[in-house]
Amino acid sequence: MIGSTLALAACGKKAAPTAKAGPMTLDQVVAGAWRDPADRARDPWRHPAETLAFFRLAPGQTVVEFWPGAGWYTDILAPYLAATDGKLFAADLQTNDPGEPASAEIVAAYRRKLRAKPKLYGDVEITAFGPTSGAVAPANSANLVLFLRNLHNWMAAGIAEKAFHDAFVALKPGGVLGVEEHRATAGAVQDVLAADGYVQQAYVVQLAQEAGFILDKTSEINANPKDTKDHPFGVWTLPPVRRSSPRGQPDDPTFNHAKYDAIGESDRMTLRFVKPT
Repeated sequence: MIGSTLALAACGKKAAPTAKAGPMTLDQVVAGAWRDPADRARDPWRHPAETLAFFRLAPGQTVVEFWPGAGWYTDILAPYLAATDGKLFAADLQTNDPGEPASAEIVAAYRRKLRAKPKLYGDVEITAFGPTSGAVAPANSANLVLFLRNLHNWMAAGIAEKAFHDAFVALKPGGVLGVEEHRATAGAVQDVLAADGYVQQAYVVQLAQEAGFILDKTSEINANPKDTKDHPFGVWTLPPVRRSSPRGQPDDPTFNHAKYDAIGESDRMTLRFVKPT
């Protein structure tokens, strides 16, 4: 694993580093005290250091994170890149639709998060990705583009092909597209809207190849064989969402979460694509 031993605290235990000047290893950033404890509790399911290492994250890179949400991965990527003279582009939700006020609030909260700790996060450049958005980063500028559990959302919105196209344009030749996505049972018919949140791995590969990418390597870092993928409210029945009723309806206080909590988070594919040189 990337990283080095952390400095020992006065009590003799390893201390989680806080924001500091100078380069930090990926392991140090993942252990950063600025990360929310609830976010760190998900590390055993999300394997951030191993996943980013598989995607070939390296010091000084230019990285594009599509739809960062509340910033779970940004809390790792931004400090790491800021400390190693790299650059992060956050291709956030496109918010020019007045009928989607929730999207605007998500982006506003993300901006507030970055402004609150400018020394930690560095100069994150926020762009947009959506149905009519422009470039997510300058063409041929990025070393790494990340699709982290969002492809099902783009399928539902009819913009999955655009996501792959925009990523391809942003990447340098030889650059990496890293995809982590909820994985459907192999061989089933793919719902093009991914209504249950699961996507066929073969379908993801097809979309990427149609955009010009080459599949470089797959990983089982984020696999979960306990996930039966037949849950009443789709993948969102599982942690961390733990949905207990159809979307848009009040939670069902009588719903028994025990079976789904025992499964844990979803089974996920982890795929590394490259843009041809």
